[in-house]
Amino acid sequence: MHYIPHTDDERREMLARIGVERIEDLFQAIPEKFRFPRLDLPEAVTEMEVMWELGALADANADVNHHACFLGAGAYNHYIPSLVDHIIRRGEFFTAYTPYQPEVSQGTLQAIFEFQSMMSALTGMEISTASHYDGATAFAEAVLMSMAITQRRKVLISRAVHPHYRQVLRTYTQFHPNIEIIEGDLPTLTDSIDLNTACVCIQNPNFFGQFEQVTGLADRIHAAGALFVVVTHPISLGLFKPPAEYGADVVTGEGQPLGIPLSFGGPYLGFFCTRREFMRRIPGRIVGETVDREGRRGYVLTLKTREQDIRREKATSNICTNQGLMALAACVYMSAMGKQGLRQVANLCYQKAHYAADQIGKLDGWHVWMDKPFFNEFVVACPAPVKEINDYLLDEHDIIGGYDLGQDYPELQDHMLLCCTETNTREEIDALIDAMAALT
Repeated sequence: MHYIPHTDDERREMLARIGVERIEDLFQAIPEKFRFPRLDLPEAVTEMEVMWELGALADANADVNHHACFLGAGAYNHYIPSLVDHIIRRGEFFTAYTPYQPEVSQGTLQAIFEFQSMMSALTGMEISTASHYDGATAFAEAVLMSMAITQRRKVLISRAVHPHYRQVLRTYTQFHPNIEIIEGDLPTLTDSIDLNTACVCIQNPNFFGQFEQVTGLADRIHAAGALFVVVTHPISLGLFKPPAEYGADVVTGEGQPLGIPLSFGGPYLGFFCTRREFMRRIPGRIVGETVDREGRRGYVLTLKTREQDIRREKATSNICTNQGLMALAACVYMSAMGKQGLRQVANLCYQKAHYAADQIGKLDGWHVWMDKPFFNEFVVACPAPVKEINDYLLDEHDIIGGYDLGQDYPELQDHMLLCCTETNTREEIDALIDAMAALT
C-alpha cells in the first residue's frame, strides 16, 4: 500500500460510494480458499540492499564486458558509439509504435524514412520496410509474401539458413494449407526447383559464416517463376557485394549488429528489403516523403491501409507494429559510421576471424572449415565435446567460447562456430588459441 496515494478517508469514501464496507468485500465472488494466497517471502530489505544483491547476481553472469567473447550465431558483440544511446534515450523517441498522426510525428517518421533509405542503399534493393520484430520474423514474412505473389506453396530453404529462422517459418506456416517446405544443402537443393516453387531461400554469408556460390542461381530461380530470398549479415555488406547484385528479390536479416546491444536476446530488429514491383505486397510499414499543401517537406505512412491491422481477412501480414526504437538506433549507428566506418568494421571482423582461423587450424586435433570463403565466423571441428571445451574456457580463462553446432545439426557433434568482431583484440584471440592448444 506504500505506493497507493489515497488516504484512509478517501478509501472509506470510495467504498461507501459503491456500497461495501471493506476492500475484502470486493472479492466475495472468489471462493475463500483461493483468496489472498500467502507467499513465503523473506523479510523486507532496503532498496540499497536490494541493489547490492542484484549487482552481485549480475556480476556472476558471463558477460561481454568482463569476458573475451567469441560467440556469435546470430547475435554479435559490436562496439556501439555513445551517440546511439544518447539519441534513443530522448523522451520523444521512447516508443516502438508506428505513428499514425503525421502532424505530430514528423521527427519519428523522418527517422524511420532515413532508416529505410540506408537499408535500401546497404542491400542494393529499391524498397525497405520500417522494420520488423527480428531477423527470423522478417524471413518468415518474406516467404509468406513470396507465396502470396506466386500463388504457389512449395518453399526451398538451404539448411545453412539460421536454424531459428527455419523454426520460426514452420511456426508461421503450420496452419497454411498444402504448404511444402523442403530443406537441403546447396547446390543440390536447386534440383528441386519446378513450376510449383514459390521461392528459394539462402543465407549469405550463411549460418556457418561462409559465402555461398550464387553465380547463375537467380537466373535458374527466376526461369521457374519463383522468387529469390536472401538472408544476409548487414555488417558484411560494408565490404562485400550486396544481394541485389546477384539477383535477390527479397533481402532480410537481423539488424542487431547495427548499433543494438546484445541485451540477452532482444529487442532486436528485422530488416526487409525488396523490389519496387512488390511494394504494395510487403508486410509492415513504409514511410514516404511528400510535401504538404504549402510545399513543405513532410513524412507520412504510405502505400498501406489500416486493413493490415484491423481486418484480418484483408491483411497481408501479422506485422502491425515496427521496432521503432531499434530502427532509430540502427539509423543513428549507420549515420555515425558512414560508408567508410562500416567498411572498416567489416574489414576488422573479416581480418580478425581469418587470423584466428589460421592459427587454430595449425593446432593438433583441431580442424577449421576452409573449403569456402567466410566472413566473421568459421566452423571448428574439436577434439572434445563443445560443452566441455566451453566450460574449460570460461572457468579457467574467462573466455566465452563458440556455439555448439551439435544442438541444431546432429551430424556436427563436436563442432563449434567461433566468431570474431572488431571488439576482439589480438591479445584475446591469442589467449583463446593458447587455451585451445593446452587442450590437445
